[in-house]
Amino acid sequence: MSISDGQLATIITFIIDETGLKPFQVQQTVALLREGATVPFIARYRKEQTGELDEVQIRTIEERYGYFSELEERKGTILATIGELGKLTPELRARIEATRLKTELEDLYLPYRPKRRTKATIARERGLEPLADLIAAQELASGSPEEAAAPFVAPEKEVPDALAALEGAGHILAERLSDDADARAMVRRLTWEQGVFSSRVAGDKRDQVTKFEMYYDYQEPLKSVPSHRMLAMRRGEKEEVLFLSIQAPVEEILAGLKCRLVKKESIFRPLLEGVAEDAYKRLISVSIEGELRLQARDLADEAAIGIFARNLRNLLLAPPAGGKRVLGIDPGLRTGSKLAAVDATGRFLEHATIYPHTGEARVPLAKKEFLRLLDAHVIEMVAIGNGTAGREMELFARDTLAGAGKNLPVVMVSEAGASVYSASDIAREEFPDLDLTVRGAISIARRLQDPLAELVNLDPKSIGVGQYQHDVNQAMLKKALDDVVESCVNYVGVDLNTASWALLSYVSGLGQSLGKAIVAHRNEQGTFPTRKSLLKVPRFGAKAFEQAAGFLRIRGGTHPLDNSAVHPERYAVVEAMAADLGVTLEQLAGDPALAAGIDLKRYVTDQVGLPTLRDIVEELKKPGRDPRKQFETASFRDDIREIGDLKEGMILQGVVTNVTAFGAFVDIGVHQDGLVHVSHLANRFIKDPNDAVRVGDVVKVKVLSADVQRKRIALSIKEAEPGGAAQKERPPRPKAAGEQKVPAAESTGGLDLGALERAGFRMKRT
Repeated sequence: MSISDGQLATIITFIIDETGLKPFQVQQTVALLREGATVPFIARYRKEQTGELDEVQIRTIEERYGYFSELEERKGTILATIGELGKLTPELRARIEATRLKTELEDLYLPYRPKRRTKATIARERGLEPLADLIAAQELASGSPEEAAAPFVAPEKEVPDALAALEGAGHILAERLSDDADARAMVRRLTWEQGVFSSRVAGDKRDQVTKFEMYYDYQEPLKSVPSHRMLAMRRGEKEEVLFLSIQAPVEEILAGLKCRLVKKESIFRPLLEGVAEDAYKRLISVSIEGELRLQARDLADEAAIGIFARNLRNLLLAPPAGGKRVLGIDPGLRTGSKLAAVDATGRFLEHATIYPHTGEARVPLAKKEFLRLLDAHVIEMVAIGNGTAGREMELFARDTLAGAGKNLPVVMVSEAGASVYSASDIAREEFPDLDLTVRGAISIARRLQDPLAELVNLDPKSIGVGQYQHDVNQAMLKKALDDVVESCVNYVGVDLNTASWALLSYVSGLGQSLGKAIVAHRNEQGTFPTRKSLLKVPRFGAKAFEQAAGFLRIRGGTHPLDNSAVHPERYAVVEAMAADLGVTLEQLAGDPALAAGIDLKRYVTDQVGLPTLRDIVEELKKPGRDPRKQFETASFRDDIREIGDLKEGMILQGVVTNVTAFGAFVDIGVHQDGLVHVSHLANRFIKDPNDAVRVGDVVKVKVLSADVQRKRIALSIKEAEPGGAAQKERPPRPKAAGEQKVPAAESTGGLDLGALERAGFRMKRT
């Protein structure tokens, strides 16, 4: 879409007013985006131009620029259309050009939009528009409406009497009122602010037991329905169990419409009041309810996607175990457990299948094969998927290691989405001759080594850290999750010589095509000695190099800065620093004392400011550093294997698997995730559960209750760690892509796990 200079100026003004950012910040950011710069690149390497805006702010500008660009394009189309009709007044043009909302723009266009044949259309065809104008003028103070309508009686036009003429004129006036932008805005505002969202059970489902029972007779103020309840009710409607509606403040709305229509006393007052009621009930109410249901849906989707995006970010940035030789295990019962060994770079070495859970007779052979793989490949860690038979396999592995006198870490790893990966094109391309379950074991091993590098191979929706992900706007969800993955990949950085094409595709400025081209070139020509050698890759141009180079790492390469986040465009600055200090680049890179002694002001220029120079010094202190936290894992108790083993008051260790608006789910090693309600996260008020815990956190919990029959577990962090780390305010995370502000979780008056499960939240690990 082509944007004129005038439209661009308008868009920038709108964004400045909406965000409160400084004009130069918006102008420079929009200019960079229009030039093809990516959000991670702008946030990391163009701080001087943007005034150090973070990713969230830059993505907000990007999103609003897109919205207002579409708005301006639509304005142009509408202005041209109304102009061709000869109805574009200066006042209307000014209102259209000034609007900042798509809804308001469409309201302004509504009177001029081509319509199907309506009652008002028919009345106009019958010559009743002059009568409608007469009534609207409200100039007659005496006589009767019938007398005023008598001249418009025309049997040949199907207007047999005065009452028919008045009825037709009323249809014209009702349509005019329905098309009035200000009237619609008033109805929309009152309905949103005072309307009640109502859910009723469908007649044929009244006596049936369903997961939507809590919504069989349910009401809540429209504007405050939490995301998870809105999504649950929408699913109930989709499954034809519920009937949803909005109850508007009809009396107040009608009073407002009548005031707009009745300007003064006249013989037409009763008729005009009836027209207002007809316009609302027949035309406006249905339209506005539809709009507000869409608005409520969009807000619910936005909140749910925000939760999903935040959880995904925390999962992707989970601490990596690092370059360890790992044995990955995809546990199973009847079909056996698949074992796959990988080296320190994730390269597949060997696989085997053992059957330790199908009878005592097969256990010795399983132990022998397990130990053989450990010794043959000098395994340093064991990763076990946490699905079916996961706990049994963990205990088998620990017992076997103890019996053999080996002391290797055994770690439970989330296997969510592993089956999806196993059947994916990426997995088939890499391991065409391996069974699906073996591919899953390889993925489990690699997840332990580097969660980010492995999880980028999956569709984020399959990872299992969201709610109602199949019910929300799929395009919006994909955009938000892709933004999160892109943000995380570039935040951590990518090893150019070991990364898969899938991981490379998320690097700033690359994409799948260049990611695959890089891997193909690497396979044919060998590893890249320097960042600059990327320019030898077919179709890899200067723009791609500018956007990507700073996020790619070359470990042990020929240039010491190629293993850092220092962009090649700033190498000359670092070389000048080293020369002034009288040391080599190799000596400067990695020496915190030397880096700390640099006088940054000496190197400030028109192109390089203090923000960039400070980043450079931080990189010089520890080039190639991984910004993720140190690896740690939970230790599950050996005597706690099933939900029946839990006792009230037990203090256990677990891993946070999902965070929602009302609390957090924690894996404590019994095949069921327990719920820590928001009221039990800390001994302080928690507005957002992510302020207390995040996906992947290792926490201590106290068992409040365990319902074996219903498979529900209630846990508490605040009672397990009074005064401990969980009670302290979490430090703010780096702001990141895809994050939305989520409404504060509301108290449910206790831990009604059944209601939460019926509302659609995963209580059982699959």
